[in-house]
Amino acid sequence: MLSLVIIPTYNEIENVEAIIRAALRQPGPFHVLIVDDGSPDGTAGVVKRLQETEFKEQLHLIERKGKLGLGTAYIAGFRWGLERSYDYFFEMDADFSHNPDDLPRLLAKCHNEGADVAVGSRYCPGGQVENWPADRIILSRGASYYTSLILWMHIADPTAGFICYSRKVLEAIHLSGIRFVGYAFQIEMKYTAYRLGFRVEEVPITFKDREKGQSKMSLKIIREAMLGVLQMRFRRIHRVN
Repeated sequence: MLSLVIIPTYNEIENVEAIIRAALRQPGPFHVLIVDDGSPDGTAGVVKRLQETEFKEQLHLIERKGKLGLGTAYIAGFRWGLERSYDYFFEMDADFSHNPDDLPRLLAKCHNEGADVAVGSRYCPGGQVENWPADRIILSRGASYYTSLILWMHIADPTAGFICYSRKVLEAIHLSGIRFVGYAFQIEMKYTAYRLGFRVEEVPITFKDREKGQSKMSLKIIREAMLGVLQMRFRRIHRVN
């Protein structure tokens, strides 16, 4: 059993080495794939140094030219991993808002308890948020309620970005048909798995706001998510195989 943690980066030089080390020290075993969108601050250079000096087998890097979006970064990571022998695929942020110590808990939910998708949830019983301003909590909670209302998807945190997918889920999803690249990407992936009949379960986590670097959230991303949910509701979904 081998797991791949996919971490998109853009200007994460302050966090990237620490997040890599924290993920790779977890029992699993876990490998890490950094998908870097041409960070001008030298993020990719840090990854290459760690590859050459310490983590030749466990650490991998995809370098892309320019900011191509969160969703396309994860899709690139999924495709890379599916070409290799990984059994489980994780989405995780580089800024420590997702605690790497929770990786084994998400893995256990799938590998030991039978879930096909494990969602690190802020809003299921036991989940919580730390260091967020009230307006951001209201926005996030509101987006979750709105998504659940429109999509009839019984997930407390549909916009969560800390996720474990089993290989069979990604093999069944038509990845080229995933339309959204920003905030809505997270909703679309869960909704597609849900509609295909896979078992999606939540694991409570504590989500902490980043301490270093700049947030990538924008009004454009929020707008895409709000409109995207309506489009998802009326779109037909098919298995690949």
